[in-house]
Amino acid sequence: MEKIVIKGLKIKAYHGVLPEEKVQGQTFILDVCADIDVRKAQISDDLNHTVSYAEMISTVERVFTEKSYNLLECVANKVCVALLEEYPKLKGVTVLVKKPDAPIDADFEYVAIEDTLTREQLVVGSME
Repeated sequence: MEKIVIKGLKIKAYHGVLPEEKVQGQTFILDVCADIDVRKAQISDDLNHTVSYAEMISTVERVFTEKSYNLLECVANKVCVALLEEYPKLKGVTVLVKKPDAPIDADFEYVAIEDTLTREQLVVGSME
């Protein structure tokens, strides 16, 4: 299984539990890794046999900024679900959301949440 990888996507958004995070916002950094079978695309050299990176980025940006969430756990899952729903060729997706400027009194590179969702989990989850 091959992977589509989007690394270091910077998006300004307003996620967090503190009031100032909802007002001032901050830059988040996302890594997206999607499982996909691209054998047809490898042979045909045809975009229709894979998924456009640009379209995936548009989906991630739209979902990540359309609403303010308290928890990164929630928004990471929303991104996973949207990618699987909008791109049927994807078999699974992992989204890492990094928050480098989290308002925590400590010296750190970033705090983050990573969520992985497969197509099978999406289908099972929708039946519950």
